[in-house]
Amino acid sequence: MFGGNKEGPTESTPLFQNQPSSSTLPSQPDDEDYSTDDLDEFDDTGNVYFANLKTASIRRESMAADALSTRLLAIADDDSEAEERILRESLQLDVPLHRRSDSFKDLLSESARMQQKAARNRFISMALLAFVSFAVIGTALYVGVQFIGPPNVPAGPYRLLERQEGENFFDFWSFYEGPDSAGSNGYITYVSEARAKVLGIANVTMEKDDLDVYFADDDDDDNNNSTRRKRRRRKLKEQPEEPFLYMKTAPTPNGPRESIRLEGKRRYNRGLFIIDLRHMPQGCGLWPAFWMTDEANWPVNGEIDIVEGVNYQTEAKTALHTTKQCDMYDVPQGTMTGTWDTAVGIPDRKTGIPDMTFREARNCFVYDPHQWLNQGCVSIDTDGGSLGVPLNKKGGGVFALEWDPQYKHLRSWVFSPHTAVPENLVKAIRTAHKPESQRVMPDPDQWPLPYGYFPIGEGTNCGSYHFKNMRLVLNTAFCGSVAGNRFQIDCKKESKEFKTCNEYIKSEPDALKEAYWKIRGVYVYERDWVKTW
Repeated sequence: MFGGNKEGPTESTPLFQNQPSSSTLPSQPDDEDYSTDDLDEFDDTGNVYFANLKTASIRRESMAADALSTRLLAIADDDSEAEERILRESLQLDVPLHRRSDSFKDLLSESARMQQKAARNRFISMALLAFVSFAVIGTALYVGVQFIGPPNVPAGPYRLLERQEGENFFDFWSFYEGPDSAGSNGYITYVSEARAKVLGIANVTMEKDDLDVYFADDDDDDNNNSTRRKRRRRKLKEQPEEPFLYMKTAPTPNGPRESIRLEGKRRYNRGLFIIDLRHMPQGCGLWPAFWMTDEANWPVNGEIDIVEGVNYQTEAKTALHTTKQCDMYDVPQGTMTGTWDTAVGIPDRKTGIPDMTFREARNCFVYDPHQWLNQGCVSIDTDGGSLGVPLNKKGGGVFALEWDPQYKHLRSWVFSPHTAVPENLVKAIRTAHKPESQRVMPDPDQWPLPYGYFPIGEGTNCGSYHFKNMRLVLNTAFCGSVAGNRFQIDCKKESKEFKTCNEYIKSEPDALKEAYWKIRGVYVYERDWVKTW
């Protein structure tokens, strides 16, 4: 550890650097070269020196070992030649100079590769961390939207729920059997499905649709009317027959006619309800209706009349019937084209004297003292010719009711003749039989303004709770509490010969041949459930 001198320190060692040279030392006997004090001083200084020397040696050995480890780790596992060179250099064995230089170059190259590999690993690690972070954030957002965000609401586009056409039409309905309700008190007896088929008053008939002449070339860009008409006629001849539902009535020896009352199997709390009519019952004493109710909880759960004819009335109406606290005095301007029914001459409950004050029938409460009993709030189509005899002369029409609590309204339309039906609705009806991907969904916002508009829900004069759990009803009644009570007023000619509506119906007049429904289909849609922010 002290170089080539193995006999002990000399004058050149640090032990004697501050001591006088030997030529200046006084001559002393050999046995007195060092005094006791000198030995004590030598011991202290020597111990410190050797301790420092030992520490420095250990440090150098540790650094050398670290350097050796670094060099060995930098070489490839299968490079035994480089490993041997490094070990030989470390052990001070003979290694040619040029090979030591190559080894150093290899070491630098391996070090660079290791740095590149480490950089790649860091990049991959950071990329994976970023991916995982985005995945976690995306999952958190999805979970937040699904479970923490706003709830789903029926505010999306409409989707077809029921297509009631052809032989499957009756699958959506139940036949009510028995007399009319006490409230309606119609002069009829409703029969079962089996009885109706025996009588031939409920059937589906295959026919060519006369309206195909209007819609055969909806997508034709040819502006030549003559060419279009020829092409339509040709397509009409090639058009297959389509199913039409017929619902009629039959006389009985006792007088009350046998009729049909269909009650829907499904209950609704919202929806878009469409009926494509080609003919509806018409004439004196008739009271046909396509409507919605929860008869077991009437009027608590409400009633909506979509199509309702009484005697010779010629204007379509939509009526709502509810309990208290539902009126239409808050209808915004510009939301409807129709007008309101009136209530004039209502007898005073105490005196019986008619009240000739002119009032619009805007109160939906069935027992409102200033309106006729069970009149409700009634919107009327002012275009006229949309009900009964004039409707049938035009080949029927399409009626639609939108019951939309989410958007806080009820809206009603009638389009007659069929050439007046908006394009979106025509395509919705004519593609209803196709797969969902090929269907056109109805969008009432693309249609003209409705003739009836009824605000419902929070912030209106009529809470949406007034209408719930209702089902569709399709029936034909005679006389009763409405058509019968108006017999003298509406049926001037018939009332001269018959005192009551029941007597007129019992006489089986030829006019009752027009007491039938012809229906192309009923279509029910509901909005998709979506989240709104």
